[in-house]
Amino acid sequence: MLSVVLPAYNEEKMIQKAADTIDRILAAEQIEYEIVFVNDGSKDATWEEIEKAANRNPKVVGVRFSRNFGKEAAMLAGLAEASGDCCAVMDCDLQHPPETLVEMYRLWEQGYEVIEGVKRTRGKESALHRLSAGLFYKMISKAVKIDMSRASDFKLLDRRAVDALLSLPERNVFFRALSSWIGFKTTSVEFDVQERTEGESKWSTRSLIQYAIKNIVIFSTAALQFVTCAGVVVFVAAVLLAIQTLVRYFAGHAVEGFTTVILLILSIGSLVMISLGIIGYYIGKIYEEVKGRPRYLIAKKVGKGR
Repeated sequence: MLSVVLPAYNEEKMIQKAADTIDRILAAEQIEYEIVFVNDGSKDATWEEIEKAANRNPKVVGVRFSRNFGKEAAMLAGLAEASGDCCAVMDCDLQHPPETLVEMYRLWEQGYEVIEGVKRTRGKESALHRLSAGLFYKMISKAVKIDMSRASDFKLLDRRAVDALLSLPERNVFFRALSSWIGFKTTSVEFDVQERTEGESKWSTRSLIQYAIKNIVIFSTAALQFVTCAGVVVFVAAVLLAIQTLVRYFAGHAVEGFTTVILLILSIGSLVMISLGIIGYYIGKIYEEVKGRPRYLIAKKVGKGR
């Protein structure tokens, strides 16, 4: 059986449409399935729509968080609740084309355990959003040592891969990278990002930058290495400046440059503060991990006797 996991945040207009579309496509291919909606603390009527969909279709399962825990937590919660032999994760807004689920499922039947959905095209985006997205993927690819340029959360995982993913102990997770990190027999399927038919994107340029910083820190120590490299550069510059100062002193020339000294103090001070900020961010994430709080809290479930 195929379990389709759909995280939902303020998607009241898309719940029934997503359920009907997936039902039609998978039923036509005679694929046994279930649909698992995870309501991630939505502020609209998303949960009420999930309950209605579960009442109409016994193959629909709903999970409601006690508050908003984020998309990563919602995806993991859906995988934990799924009972299928393989599980697909896709966006509730149907920008991930449901038709691609059939191609992914057929590849799973051939023995592949992780089928990655990679973007052929990104759909219509503003120039600023496209630029920030491109910068994000370059940063994250270099930081995590995995090509994330066309990566997405649209994936199908075998039950073994799902269990391996859920067994990882960390509280802060980066699903898109971890699903590649776990290994297993992997292939990919290209898809074109579809236009939203209802609602609007929850991703702004600011949220994309926050998402990038958070996941770089979660999955990589690249930012700490930046601190080390910056320290080496400043040290080399200080040595060169010291040599220049000594040469001018012994040559009998007065050492001038009050403005230069002020600029150096300001630049080095700024670098120190930035470095402390980066280190502090890592310490904050360590603090969150040490507390060992659950990734999410479930308030209610619907469907299949829940």
